[in-house]
Amino acid sequence: MRKNIVAGNWKMNLKRDEGLDLINDVINLLPSDNKVEVVFAPSFIHLYKVNKMCLNLDKVNTASQNVSKEERGAFTGEISAEIIRSANVKYTIIGHSERREYFKETNEDLKQKVDVSLENNLEVIFCCGESLDQREEEVHFNWIKIQISESLFHLSSDDFRKIIIAYEPIWAIGTGVTASSDQAEEIHKFIREIIAQKYGDEIANNTSILYGGSCNPTNARDIFSKDNIDGGLIGGASLNAESFVEIIKSF
Repeated sequence: MRKNIVAGNWKMNLKRDEGLDLINDVINLLPSDNKVEVVFAPSFIHLYKVNKMCLNLDKVNTASQNVSKEERGAFTGEISAEIIRSANVKYTIIGHSERREYFKETNEDLKQKVDVSLENNLEVIFCCGESLDQREEEVHFNWIKIQISESLFHLSSDDFRKIIIAYEPIWAIGTGVTASSDQAEEIHKFIREIIAQKYGDEIANNTSILYGGSCNPTNARDIFSKDNIDGGLIGGASLNAESFVEIIKSF
């Protein structure tokens, strides 16, 4: 059975004390009967301490925001999967739209990052999504299929079970344009269908697919009510404890 997951991607925000205060506040506000897996994705400087704070909590884990495609060596400024895993981090985010756009990461780069992450026992939150131009040109379904197939479909069935998909409608992030829950569900259903075509219904039905398009306490309940949406990769709303917990409680 697939998991419901709410992951908070802090991006390049929060100084050390601010980040630790946020973790404490979220932990204190979580409902005692929480059934959702909560994932914190802070900056690298926070990861070790945040993971220690979450280590003995049920259904609370950490993720790195990025990982190097190289295993080790003279790559100044990079952080390897081996180093991330040595801090007992469970997940890494790979393929976020900002990494693709600003750092020109290709599907082949992301394929290498997926492989090195799985080799080091890091589970992967893999991001995909389309721009406004691609949606308006009606090439978005094929674009998402290419992103997923070129970076993930070389994996064995056993390795694919360690993948979580996060769909990001790039056109609905910080643009003032809002994706409806029906639009989100349409893409999530499509993603599950292409996974089923490659790996079969059992794996497809057990793959968690998260929504990453400006999810907030106002729209979360409607979005999470859809059959193929299993949670959210939350950006700005994850920087406020009350907002983040309200999203978690939306299931």
